Amino acid sequence: MAGTIDQAKMKFSKIVNSRSYTRFNQSQNPDEESSRVEVKLSVDGEEEMDGTEQGPVQHDTYTRSSHSRPWNRWRILVWVGGVLVIFCVGLLIGYSIHRKSDLAPCSSTVPPIQEVPLNYSPSLDWSDLVRLLNDKLSSKAIEEKLSEFSQSDRKAGSFVDNKLADNIHDIFTQLNMDPWVDEHFVKLQYPDKSKPNKVLFGSEDIGSPDGFLAYSETGRKEGRVVYANYGQLSDLETVQNETYRLSLNGSVVLMRAGKISMAQKVMNAAKMGAIAALIYPDPADYNTISGETDLYGHVHLGSGDPYTPGFPSFNHTQFPPAKSSGLPGILAQTITANMARAIFAKMGGDNAPDRFKGEFHSYKLGRESDSVTVVVNNNLADTKIHNVFGVIKGYVDPDRYVVIGAQRDSLSLGYAKSTIGTTLLLELARAFTELKKGGFRPKRSIVFASWTAGDFGNIGVTEWIEGYWASLDRKAFTYISLDGVVTGAGSFRASASPLLYTLLQKTLGKVKSPGSNSGLLQSYGGVLSPLLKTMQMDDSAYPFLAMSGIPSVSFSFVSPPASAKEYFGTNLDDKAHLDSVTNQKVVELSVLAAQVAGQMALRLVHDQILRLDVTKYSDDITNRVSAIIQRVDALKSNKVNKTESLSTKWLNAAKSSYSCAAASLITDIGNTDLNDMEMCRIINNRIMKVEHNFLSPYVSLRDVPFRHIFLGNGWQTATDLEKYLGDVHENKTSFDIDQVLNKFALLTWTIQGCANDLAGDIWSLDNEI
Repeated sequence: MAGTIDQAKMKFSKIVNSRSYTRFNQSQNPDEESSRVEVKLSVDGEEEMDGTEQGPVQHDTYTRSSHSRPWNRWRILVWVGGVLVIFCVGLLIGYSIHRKSDLAPCSSTVPPIQEVPLNYSPSLDWSDLVRLLNDKLSSKAIEEKLSEFSQSDRKAGSFVDNKLADNIHDIFTQLNMDPWVDEHFVKLQYPDKSKPNKVLFGSEDIGSPDGFLAYSETGRKEGRVVYANYGQLSDLETVQNETYRLSLNGSVVLMRAGKISMAQKVMNAAKMGAIAALIYPDPADYNTISGETDLYGHVHLGSGDPYTPGFPSFNHTQFPPAKSSGLPGILAQTITANMARAIFAKMGGDNAPDRFKGEFHSYKLGRESDSVTVVVNNNLADTKIHNVFGVIKGYVDPDRYVVIGAQRDSLSLGYAKSTIGTTLLLELARAFTELKKGGFRPKRSIVFASWTAGDFGNIGVTEWIEGYWASLDRKAFTYISLDGVVTGAGSFRASASPLLYTLLQKTLGKVKSPGSNSGLLQSYGGVLSPLLKTMQMDDSAYPFLAMSGIPSVSFSFVSPPASAKEYFGTNLDDKAHLDSVTNQKVVELSVLAAQVAGQMALRLVHDQILRLDVTKYSDDITNRVSAIIQRVDALKSNKVNKTESLSTKWLNAAKSSYSCAAASLITDIGNTDLNDMEMCRIINNRIMKVEHNFLSPYVSLRDVPFRHIFLGNGWQTATDLEKYLGDVHENKTSFDIDQVLNKFALLTWTIQGCANDLAGDIWSLDNEI
């Protein structure tokens, strides 16, 4: 209670804005029969809130001499009464303050109101903040850091990678960002230098490539070689159709890189019974690289350490041996274009379809006698890796944060893929720190993350998500990826959650195009939708979005048709080639990329209500549900057996429930006093849950890690249901009514559950279903 009364004194002295008595000293003068009373006056702020004294401080003092007088009973009673009155007043004030603190909502998470420094400008509006942020993003600093971080041999867990992590930690420390490090112990696979991988056609040695595919099975396999274009399911089905009648069982499948990830190609081949896969860069797709260029990648159709699926690779965790279901279980190896040319020259059989042909002279599908041997001698090694973090803490909701992240490792040179992202991560950290010093007070926190082992399947990102699974989706409300943000010039591409479409569109409209007063969006056509593409599994933002249910965005400046992405996974991903495809505008485009990411993050931590547009999912759900209904109607028109019992009524109702809940939220925001912090937090809670509620609760995380019903991968997705109905319509598979009803029910209730949570209070729910 004493502490409470002291606080009451301080608050009271501030209310009256006057000097307050802090100490009374009445002492008897030994030489005279008089007492000396010393009263020390203190200015507000000269003492700490806890009442402890500071060091030597100059006080205004005065003394008064008086003769002692005898104390009669009346004077004693008056004195005692006065003390009691003062005590009671202090007690009431202290109780009042204590009562207010008890009634304050979310007192455990909302920090005490911070005093505003003298250099804070109350008139600093949004346009001022944007201008200051842009001013603080230095092209010179970016250019210097690009040179510093463009080191070779940045393989995950290597000496150079760890040294770079230490440097980033030191920079975060200098910026007072309270840095910390997460250590993970993961399994990484590299070639055995003493026993190189190799490929043979018959008994002829085709070559021993330096490139490799991590997490391939090891050993030696021989089989008939079959050319299967890009390795998409449609390509594999083509070579097995009635025209060509080629069996892939026991074969070595030759595929060209592109269209889909290497992991998807190898998994598709494995599903068809292949024993090995070879992947090469065709000059038709990679027209700027040489015939001797090696490719690097991985075959894990998933993310994270494939030997700890669904749980983090911390050192103290003890689990039985496990393998991800995303490992294909067959040999896989990349080869150069010249090696592929040599194989095609020896292959016979039918000519490949026109859509299978690239720039080589001959494209044959292969004959029974075309035998290829693949030898893979990769080694699996336990490796310690480090993720490095720094934070700029918010002042209203510090427990809510946007994460800005970048991969720093690379199996190749990785200039466009990871060097630029790491550079911009540190430049944005510096810029936001300076904004904060200048008076900006973010309402929410910004976490800056440097990941490693990205080239092995986003291992650093995924292990962090798995390590903090229980709380991450309730605290992190957006992830912004800086990987590969500059791969060319002249156009722009982005992948994002629909919740971020509006924010991305407005940001691109505000970031100025170089040498013009118009925004980037206007420079690229004025419409966002043509610039959007579906987020792929190899995108570092994908685990945040499809696994953890956190709205995420990745973007890139590109040069159609040529782009530095051709160089990803090769040793041509260097400064010289990126300068070439950007017309020497790497630094200029890097500044623009920093402005796009920075302004999005700034808006997300500045406004009272999160800038996540829940209405955009209404359009997305409507489109997906409409496509499914069309498939069902087509089956009923063809009178497919048992389809008469299949109803789309409740799926349609769930779609409508979400649209109503989204519209209701917009109305609630319009009727809310934005100065009411508690009400704003309640609304933001509803917004933050939307993405996470689209993760299907009906599938196992270990079996189906990307559980998102619209943007994920697996049988639980709306896309999978639509495809299955389409295959039935085209007589590619038989109709299983039980399977379809199950998928309909789970999809419907996932959407309805999201709508219920978005509606807010239990009495606001749409109970039609």
